[in-house]
Amino acid sequence: MSIDVDAAADHLRAQWDRLDGWLRGLGAELGRAADRPSVLDEWSVGELVSHLGRVMEALARCGPVEPGTVPLSFAEYLGTYPDRAEEIAEATRTLDAELAPDRLGGVEALAAQAFARLDELDGERVVQARRGPITLQDMVVSRVVELVVHADDLSRSFPEVHDSPVHPGALDAVAAELLHVVVVRGGWSLEVHDPLLWVRLATGRERYDVDRLAKALAPLHTSEAVPDLGRMLPLL
Repeated sequence: MSIDVDAAADHLRAQWDRLDGWLRGLGAELGRAADRPSVLDEWSVGELVSHLGRVMEALARCGPVEPGTVPLSFAEYLGTYPDRAEEIAEATRTLDAELAPDRLGGVEALAAQAFARLDELDGERVVQARRGPITLQDMVVSRVVELVVHADDLSRSFPEVHDSPVHPGALDAVAAELLHVVVVRGGWSLEVHDPLLWVRLATGRERYDVDRLAKALAPLHTSEAVPDLGRMLPLL
């Protein structure tokens, strides 16, 4: 079962606070690194930071839907990402150009708008998001997924910084949600053994092979084995 909207909101706030504090702690180094490549192909560090604003802006732009609207499932919503990769990249570059004079301040303003909107949407079950209708619960969970994944991207983009911007509780929740997508599709009985490795494999950040997967996941029953998920991954 997916975490409820209140728990998801708690994870979102915790992950945002940790990531924002980590970025603030970089000080002037964040500005100096803005134009250098990040660990994501063709994305600079500055664009990756600005993308956090787009992540949160998506929540800020959510609104109510007509009664009876059928939402996308969480897995269906994640499935819309690959086909829009270039659109996402272009929108991020445009936003980065706008935020460049005060990149982190601009991202923080968009995050504040997102949390204010989340409070306004309290009680709504389904909301209209950029990619279609989705439950508010799944929308918030998707924002937690993005913040956790991009916090790890930023951490790997600053290998000289040893403390992590990834919130452990949010990471565990995201790992569980991504595993749930896989289990629903395949019907296996699996559990997360290494949350960070699993999230990296599930999101294409780590090269897939069955040995890595066996370190990330474990079967619930000792008589079973971890299935080969090569055709299913990455999820986004």
